[in-house]
Order: sequence, then structure tokens, then C-alpha cells
Amino acid sequence: LLSFPELFEKKNYELRIAGGAVRDLLSGVTPQDIDFATTATPAEMKEMFTAAGVRLINNKGEKHGTITARLHEQNFEITTLRIDVVTDGRHAEVEFTTDWHKDAERRDLTVNSMFLGLDGTLYDFFNGYEDLKSKKIRFVGKAAERIQEDYLRILRYFRFYGRIAEKPGDHEPNTLQAIKENAKGLAGISGERIWVELKKILLGNHVNHLVQLMYELDIAQYIGLPLDGNLEEFARVTKNIQNLSPKPMTVLTSLFKGKDDVTNLDLRLKISKEEKNLGLFLVKHRQELTKAPGPEPLRPYQDFLMDSREANTNSKIFELLKYQGEEQLLKEMQEWTVPSFPVSGHDLRKMGVSSGKEIGTALQQLRDEWKKSGYHMDKEELLSCLKKL
Repeated sequence: LLSFPELFEKKNYELRIAGGAVRDLLSGVTPQDIDFATTATPAEMKEMFTAAGVRLINNKGEKHGTITARLHEQNFEITTLRIDVVTDGRHAEVEFTTDWHKDAERRDLTVNSMFLGLDGTLYDFFNGYEDLKSKKIRFVGKAAERIQEDYLRILRYFRFYGRIAEKPGDHEPNTLQAIKENAKGLAGISGERIWVELKKILLGNHVNHLVQLMYELDIAQYIGLPLDGNLEEFARVTKNIQNLSPKPMTVLTSLFKGKDDVTNLDLRLKISKEEKNLGLFLVKHRQELTKAPGPEPLRPYQDFLMDSREANTNSKIFELLKYQGEEQLLKEMQEWTVPSFPVSGHDLRKMGVSSGKEIGTALQQLRDEWKKSGYHMDKEELLSCLKKL
């Protein structure tokens, strides 16, 4: 079986690596997936692959010109060069072309608009490689035009800024102007698409700078963020949390003043149930569930966990400790195993407590004693305690 680049070569179709994979390869990062672009149309590719016995995976990409081939246990996405004919700020109708420059022209950012020939030749029509080396994030051509083709590109600008730019505040004034003038367009973008981008921004670099910028440029209100977000708290928490690998929701919750902010975010972005619950948990407990003075700083968290009747409370407590910037306590809490209560109803029956009601009361009292002891008392100590009670 020929490798698939040879299939294209035999038919004289051009094939190059496109977009994000080129950016990653040039930055010395291993690309997560490699997308290809070609002069062959979807119909020509299908015919060629079918004749060669290559399996095609049907994923609705075909009308945009994308064919997915399965080869050597890997999926390869190959997209025909195209021009956007009509755009409505959300999606585009395309027609196919064989002009590489025209295809690059409709891509969002210069660093994402390059092609790499399989012989190592770089095709870079918009100075993307220079921008990548000097860590500049720029739209291809006029910022406003690119944004109006798909308003989500505003958030992609922020995401790549957080991934590539060296320092906060290094933006071209006219780019920021174009973003501000078009921010309203984000109101028409689906919550799911926004949340995917926003989560990546929250885990990238310069997050404090970028979120402050979202407020300055009037974007926040269109993507479900509170109008009066708590930017001071956000600045403090993003500093605390830098090396603790928080969940996106943990970072975001620092903007929120109360549970309504979580509800509104959910209405706009359709976040998962787990994300919503984490947000509500943090808003509710970030103030009063804090470390204890004295030799047992973890006790409040441990007690909370032992009293909790809910699933995955421990992962929520880990996120709370990250939010609070308690790196050391987080390590200790992650190493702590939840002890199991050593006394059962069976033990009490053996001691002659017979009625169910009395057993329930006694167990609760012993549990309280056990908790007071820092969960250290064993069965014997607890049962001798029962005699006292």
C-alpha cells in the first residue's frame, strides 16, 4: 500500500501540511494532529482513495471540502483549498480553488496561515513565520474583515495570544479597536463554541491580562461573564494558582460575586453539570472553609469531607485549595486517605444496645467523638467511650 502522499503525487495533486500543525512544528512543539491541504477536490480524493483501498471515515466535513482517511491506525484530515464565498459571522459557504494564496487569505491569524511542503518548503504568504519568531499575534489582512467572517475569532485571538505572546499588553492598537467594534457579534455565537475557547484561555498564559482586556473591550457581557466581575479577586487568584493546574472553572469563579453569576454563565455557555457544581461550591465555601490556625491546618477540610454526603467532594476541595493558593496543604490533602469509621451497629448490638433508634443515636455520638479526636480513636477506645456516655 502506498503511503498517501505518494497517491497524491502520482495524480499530480499538490499536498501540504496546513495551519496549526505548521505553527507547532516551527515552534518545536509536537502537533496533536496534522491537517493537510490539497488542490484535489473531495470527489477526486474519494475516487483516488477508494481505488487504492484506503478506508474513508464519514464525518460531515465533506461539504466544507474535508475528507478523513484512515491509514496505519491514524486519521488524516485532508481539506481542499477553498475560498469563502458567503460568511455570516458563524459559518461560511465555500468554493474550491487551486490557489494556495487565496486559501491562506481566509485563515484567521498569520501564525495559522502557513503551509509546509512535504519536502520541507515553507509557504508563508502573510509573514506568519516572522510573527511566530517575534511572538506576535496578528490577523491575516484586515482584522475587522477576519472577525466579521466568524466572530469566534475574537476569542481565538486571545487564546493564541496566551499561547504564543511573550508578555501581556503587546497588541496592535488597530486590532484591539477592531475587536471592540465587533464584540457584539459574539452574542450570535453558540455557547458551546465559546466555552471551548474560553477554557483554553483560562488555562493559558497572561490570563489575568486577557480577561481584564475582555472587560475593557466590552466582550465580557456577550460571553456570559458578569458585568461587574470581581477583577481584583481574579488578579489575586490567577497569581495564586499559576502552577497548580486548576480546572478552568476554578480560575473563572474568582470573577464571580455570587451563585447567580454561575447560573448566568451556565445559561449562556451550557457548561457541564460538574463544572456548574464546582462553581457553586467555590462561591459558597471559598470564604469560610479555610485552614485552621495551629498544628492542624487541614482539619476544617477533612471534617468537611467526612461530613459530606456528596460524590467527588474531595476533588472540589482540591480545587478550593488551589483557589486559595494553598500549595502545601493541597499536597497534604491529596495524600490523605479518608479513614473509615471503626464502629458498626453490629458492635453495639454485641454490647447489648438493642433498639434501632438507640443504635442510631449512639453511632452518631461516637462519630462526633471520633471526629473530635482527629479520626484517631480506634474501636476499643470508642466502645469504652460509649460506656461513659
